[in-house]
Amino acid sequence: MTEKERIELAELLFPNITKTREEYEEMYPERDLPEGAMVTRYGPSPTGSVHLGNLLSAFADMVYAKQTKGSFFLRIEDTDQKRKIDGGIENITSILHDFDILPTEGYSFGGNYGPYIQSERTEIYQTYIKDLIVKGLAYPCFMTEEEQNNIKEEQAINKTKIGIYGMYAVDRDLSLEEVKEKLANNEEYVIRLKSPGNANNQIEVIDCIKGKMKFPEHDMDTVLLKKDGTPTYHLAHAIDDHLMHTTHVIRGDEWVSSIPLHIQLFEILGFEPVKYAHIAPITIKDQETGNIRKISKRKDPWFGAKYYEENGIPIEALHLYLATITNTNFEEWYLDNTDKDISEFEFSFDKQAIGGTSFDEAKLMNLCKTYFSRKRGEEVYNETYQWSLKHDEEYAKLLENNREDMIKFFDIEKDGPRPRKDIAKYSDVKEEFSYAIDSMFESEFYSKYEGEKTYDIELIKEYVEEINLDTTNEEWFNATKEFASTHGYAASPKDYKKAPDEYKGHVGDICEAIRVMITGRTKSPDLFSIMKILGKDRINNRIELYRKYSNG
Repeated sequence: MTEKERIELAELLFPNITKTREEYEEMYPERDLPEGAMVTRYGPSPTGSVHLGNLLSAFADMVYAKQTKGSFFLRIEDTDQKRKIDGGIENITSILHDFDILPTEGYSFGGNYGPYIQSERTEIYQTYIKDLIVKGLAYPCFMTEEEQNNIKEEQAINKTKIGIYGMYAVDRDLSLEEVKEKLANNEEYVIRLKSPGNANNQIEVIDCIKGKMKFPEHDMDTVLLKKDGTPTYHLAHAIDDHLMHTTHVIRGDEWVSSIPLHIQLFEILGFEPVKYAHIAPITIKDQETGNIRKISKRKDPWFGAKYYEENGIPIEALHLYLATITNTNFEEWYLDNTDKDISEFEFSFDKQAIGGTSFDEAKLMNLCKTYFSRKRGEEVYNETYQWSLKHDEEYAKLLENNREDMIKFFDIEKDGPRPRKDIAKYSDVKEEFSYAIDSMFESEFYSKYEGEKTYDIELIKEYVEEINLDTTNEEWFNATKEFASTHGYAASPKDYKKAPDEYKGHVGDICEAIRVMITGRTKSPDLFSIMKILGKDRINNRIELYRKYSNG
């Protein structure tokens, strides 16, 4: 077609598109950001649940934008309307809030580069398509599904590349009159790219994570606009990333194969390409086969984002874990700087594992325990209470009624050089501190008590009567050793080991007895601290519970 014919065709196909691409360029001016600032985006499709890989990409988007004083925006990529699920968009925004991965702008967050939902940007895409028609870089394709299937079958038989290209792009060079005739017959069409590529040529791309990569040029006449006038993802993302001035696209490496097409689209549209950073998938060792595989929705509970919130993984701890995946040197830095915020670490694409990272539950739990060990009792209480309000209302009520004591229990052994690490999740608190609430203690422990050892109840009652709790830990333990000595017990395990026949036991046995009676376990946080919080009256009540259930 001549240029005049192409202009006529463009007007015929898009009579309602009156704006020009230049007008849109003016509507989306350059961002006023410092040199080197990254503009990143999280572009989820509302077609399914948010998973760990999504969180990883969004987290990386956030930290790179933040450390470069750039912008991180949320764009809803809903071009695939057929797969869109009810509540999908709301779920995405809810997850981002729940996990404290908050864009600086975007859908539901505001900003000057919207709309941030692709279904509301159709006119923009059609404007650029209209321009491509005029330039002879796109064309209407009237091929039916049956015709395309026949081509695929032929290509399969001939063992050639599957797709619409070269001789198979039968509508590429239709005349204006032929197009008009098909339109007059109400034949459905899509708009395809008139690819200038040659698969015999190579393109070179520098991926921020994977480094230098080479690909054959894209030579497919890919669909840009669907029959209903909505764009394909490929076209929409190129136009949007240009207009929104995205600098870096961080995404899963399942998109690596699309790089030649995406680079070509940027060039054809006259845009400067974004920088791509492709993250390898999170893997896991299959428990059945022993093989390494991609983490799976069907097999792995850790796949879905909701798992972490529902099971009480602290958001900050999950951020720490995502940071270890984002940069291989983060964990070492964090363990040496547990008093510092993630924002003080300098993230670098060079430190991203090219081959991906295996999901490590043990590492996640250790980071969670480290997180809790840094928190004061009041913080642990407040966070656990808020989580329980949502997931365990009955326990939340118990926490509310025992607030002062719970904070004290959470603070035990927090001031030393090695703070206690017994909690990994908010859901652990109920079981780990079941002894802290009287009603729970009886129902959760003594109702199921099956003690293997029998302790001298009267001896322990006498001990409680004599012992002074209004003192220091050291003075208390010295008094406990003295009590042990006067009642036929060695003052230390070492003394008992030297002459076991001379003693009934040692001071540790007395501590074990009181510990079991008041906590229901042989191991617990500092015994003196627990006794001090409970006070003698509650201790004696628990000794009587022990008498009741051990003799029952």
